[in-house]
Amino acid sequence: MDFLRAYDKFILANAGQVSSIESTLRSLTYVLPGRFKDAELAGETLHSILQLVGIYHDSLLAKAVAGLPSSVQKPTPTPHSRYTKFWLTSNSKYKHIALMIVVVQYTELLLEMMAKKKWGEKGRWRMIIGIEGFKAACRLCLLQLTKSRPLVEPPMPGREIDPETLEDLKTKARHPMSDHASASEQSEVFDDGHWKMPRTGKILPTMTSNHADSVTDFLLRKVLTVDDVKPPLQLLHKLRGLGKVAEVLYILRPVIYAVLMRHWSKNKNSRWKPWLVGLAMEYLARQMSKKDFEMHVPGGMKASTRLEREEMKRRMCAMGWWALRGAFYEDITKPFMDGAAAWLEKKPLIGLAGSLIGDYQYLWEKYYFSTATL
Repeated sequence: MDFLRAYDKFILANAGQVSSIESTLRSLTYVLPGRFKDAELAGETLHSILQLVGIYHDSLLAKAVAGLPSSVQKPTPTPHSRYTKFWLTSNSKYKHIALMIVVVQYTELLLEMMAKKKWGEKGRWRMIIGIEGFKAACRLCLLQLTKSRPLVEPPMPGREIDPETLEDLKTKARHPMSDHASASEQSEVFDDGHWKMPRTGKILPTMTSNHADSVTDFLLRKVLTVDDVKPPLQLLHKLRGLGKVAEVLYILRPVIYAVLMRHWSKNKNSRWKPWLVGLAMEYLARQMSKKDFEMHVPGGMKASTRLEREEMKRRMCAMGWWALRGAFYEDITKPFMDGAAAWLEKKPLIGLAGSLIGDYQYLWEKYYFSTATL
């Protein structure tokens, strides 16, 4: 415990440097595939460790920000952060299940690689279906615990504050009057554009531009929106009937797709079936969800909250990953990317991009979780 307390103090005292190291190491994992033997396993091991350690670091930063006095202006939390924090603090079951989901998501590709190396293809598919089944069961539990509200990804809040700004907030907490000067001092404009108020001596930032758009953006960052003041439970509407069926279908899609891939991916006559069924399930779930929203929420989609719009946008963007899965990738995307990689490798300076595409193609072709989005 003494070591853990010392580690916590070190992280909080050097949050900016630690964050830079994390980013550097994480960037290194993006160029490791194909560099040497078993590089993908080494790179994914490093990436998984960094992600897991990052969860702990995020919790430390969140506690440090929460412990600051009310006089210090803290970053405005996003709707996603407010919603997930509410469930984490009010329901211990949600907290444990959400943590399990995140941990599995950060390690699933590593587990698939290890299973393939130890037990071969059969063992790899058993691991894949087992992981997808476990995640689906956890998400169904979250659906029940949140009283039939749509799931958000990730189910835990992310890092809400830049670690490099944490020390500035601590300084303001220790010296709350440091921004004020005596009332007798005259107003002053500094080289960086900041302006000192003549009576209070408080230093205020200036707007970066005189353009109307810049003024509007500046003011919008300073005001609270309707979603910022809504209670966390009102950030997502409850699902009913068709909407609940759609959410269950969305949750079960990865399990069904994995089972179909195991049985039909090697069959030349049926290898398109898993891709078509999986895409159809995801698209159908999206359309059913939108239909239910129009039926039960006054105002329809126009009345959706910011968090609901962000989650729907995330799910829509995630559908683009179907271009890197199954038979569609093998027959359509792969030939195109092979040509692009070959063309790039012949060009000076950007040849590395071509080799990186080839290295990642190896992951997309050999490992299921390299293109998983849920």
